[in-house]
Amino acid sequence: MEEGLQKPSPLFPVIAFHGVLETLENIATNEEGYRADYAKALLDHANQFPELREGITDFSLLEKHKQLIKNLLADLFPTALTNNEIKAATMPFFNLTFNRTARFDKILNEAGVDFGMSIRNFDDHQFYVFCGCLVLNFYYGYHLDFSTPLFYDIPDADGIMRHYRILYNADFMDIIPTERAVKLTKEDVDLLIDNFDDLELWKEKFPEGSWITKGFGIVSLFDATTESAISNLKGNLLANDDFNETTEGNIESIFRSIYKIPDLRIGFTEVNTEDNVFTVAPFGNIKSHILTDKSEIECNSVLCNETLDDMLTKRKYLIISDVERYRNENPDESEFLDHLLSQNIRSCILAPVLKNDKLYGFIEMVSSRPQELNSINANKLDYLLPFITDTIERYYGELQNEIDAIIQNEYTAIHHSVYWKFREEALSHISNKSNRDAYKEIVFREVYPLYGQIDVKGSSTARNESTEKDLALQVTKLLELFRFIFKQEKLPLIEQHIYELESIEEDLKKELKADTEATVQGYILNEVHPVLQHFDSPNGEVHDKIATYFKTLDNKIKMVYDSRKDFDETLGLINKHMANVLDEKQADAQSFFPHYYERFKTDGVEHNLYIGASIAPKHTYSPLYLNNLRLWQLQVMCEMENEYYKLKPSLPYELDVTSLILVFSSPISIRFRMDEKRFDVDGTYNARYEVVKKRIDKSNIKGTKERITQKGKITIVYTQKKEETEYRRYIQFLQHKGMLGNVIETFDVEDLQGVTGLKALRVSVNYSGNDRQDGTYTYEDLLKELSESK
Repeated sequence: MEEGLQKPSPLFPVIAFHGVLETLENIATNEEGYRADYAKALLDHANQFPELREGITDFSLLEKHKQLIKNLLADLFPTALTNNEIKAATMPFFNLTFNRTARFDKILNEAGVDFGMSIRNFDDHQFYVFCGCLVLNFYYGYHLDFSTPLFYDIPDADGIMRHYRILYNADFMDIIPTERAVKLTKEDVDLLIDNFDDLELWKEKFPEGSWITKGFGIVSLFDATTESAISNLKGNLLANDDFNETTEGNIESIFRSIYKIPDLRIGFTEVNTEDNVFTVAPFGNIKSHILTDKSEIECNSVLCNETLDDMLTKRKYLIISDVERYRNENPDESEFLDHLLSQNIRSCILAPVLKNDKLYGFIEMVSSRPQELNSINANKLDYLLPFITDTIERYYGELQNEIDAIIQNEYTAIHHSVYWKFREEALSHISNKSNRDAYKEIVFREVYPLYGQIDVKGSSTARNESTEKDLALQVTKLLELFRFIFKQEKLPLIEQHIYELESIEEDLKKELKADTEATVQGYILNEVHPVLQHFDSPNGEVHDKIATYFKTLDNKIKMVYDSRKDFDETLGLINKHMANVLDEKQADAQSFFPHYYERFKTDGVEHNLYIGASIAPKHTYSPLYLNNLRLWQLQVMCEMENEYYKLKPSLPYELDVTSLILVFSSPISIRFRMDEKRFDVDGTYNARYEVVKKRIDKSNIKGTKERITQKGKITIVYTQKKEETEYRRYIQFLQHKGMLGNVIETFDVEDLQGVTGLKALRVSVNYSGNDRQDGTYTYEDLLKELSESK
């Protein structure tokens, strides 16, 4: 209780009762009868101990004079109120109390011998400044209002934290300067008033121990647990932008203080009204007692329709004060009530969280003791629920914003480089409330396209091979199984399925047809598996073999899915890693000049880039930016090839990739298609570019059967001589940097339908020379390199 006495302070506390003794002397002199006799008797006793008047600095004497002090302060501490009032003599702000009432002592005893009482959120800085303010008010006559609410937080016998508001009375206290006290001017006080945070200034004007506080104060406490806990709850909920940061334990401790229930537990269950299910909330820090280890459950399987309607339409709480008794009285709901009892829940309150007619879920309050939660204390929720509801609504709103952002970033074609145009049109539409015109189409004219792809070579063939392997393996397993069953029971039906499976086995050795997979899968699932289930007796060898067969199947499709799974996983890994490289590098490329970017995952990764003045009208466009982006694209294709080269040994299925860049030097227009929610080229002439993109990757070198793309090489398709010259410079630069091989192939591309005259460069990727540590080369690096080589 004497923690504050060791803190640095401008005040030196001296406990004295001269004010009380002077009051007693006045009574003894000016009054007659019992009060005068009583005052004289007290004075005679007190005068034997002059330190009571002159002052006590050895606080152990307070215990020695305990009874006498109690008698001296009897008028201030009525015996009749000692079990009701929480009151003591003290020195304000110092954690020193004596002559406590019986109720105060009881509170401290229940807190435990190790409990150290201190004022909440009252640090050494505040303590020092407040002591200085006492001097300014009591000695200098100022009226500085430093009466911020002060609290003691003291646990009760059940461990529940109680919150007590502190009130001080300093009528019996004098402030006396010592020789060390600094005489303050008005300018000093003005400076102090404006500099609460400058502790060194306060220590300069109020040196440690430079003033004496002589006398005593009276501290009165009142139990403000509910008000304080509600305030703490509001603070916790408002302080954390993310509801996940508001911990379950913190909320529970606040609720326990309010309800005075030491084992009170809090939960939350989300309600999906569309699917009529209870489900786990997206914040994982508060558990659900309705669901426990389940992810979701139908509402009707937990609560009857009548109860749900009452909770939703009438906004009533579901209150079960005695779960066990309620179960006995309502056997129809025993499943849910048994579920509660299994969690040692003996009383509970479920409160719907509704805002603007939208139901978010249920707050759950549960206790392991019957009748702890009941219809009477449920009314406290009326004060608490609005704060929780607002927080949950805010959280779900922010969650929806985050979802919308992810959808916009990941699933739509509105790239941030062109977002300004969409925003401009949307604001125009919003500003003109009477505007009933259709939304304007978004068009960007005179932009230069860049197209590239890294494609999985022979993916269709590989997919067919993986399918054939899985089907052949499954048919082999089934033939072995049916032949075994036929030995046990020679039924014509079994023999027929053996014949049909052998026919399928022969067909699978031939070229796979388009409908083979669907036909075989339908036959196995609809005809073969039902027969096996018929012969699957609980015991015996047949049962074991059938069980072993089904264990080899994929749980979802009930087919052998080994080779196809490896193929799908490999394709997914390739696409993911290639896309990650492209996205990461693209973020850097935007710093050169803002441009539109989109990519697609197919059997590989394709990307489109569009650059031009119309996409970024606030920036000054130069053809150098197009040159820079083309050089960047070629480097990124090298890095994607290298990423695949490093990834390949860890892939579950052996696949190769090929890389292609299409060069198109004529500017085009792109238009956002409102129906498809994506950009596309605009106009008949520009459509030629799209035709080339769709047909080029499967084309051959003119006059041969050789594909223009090969693994380990990058193919650059172009039409004009100046494009070849430009890209040869890029290739030579990257060859010098060790990123590309030394040989450059040149050839004509076979004529495509509606497209002739295409040419191509092809160069190998140097997998050993692409571990660069200094970022991406720019067009300026190229020009500098060329100038230095002259």
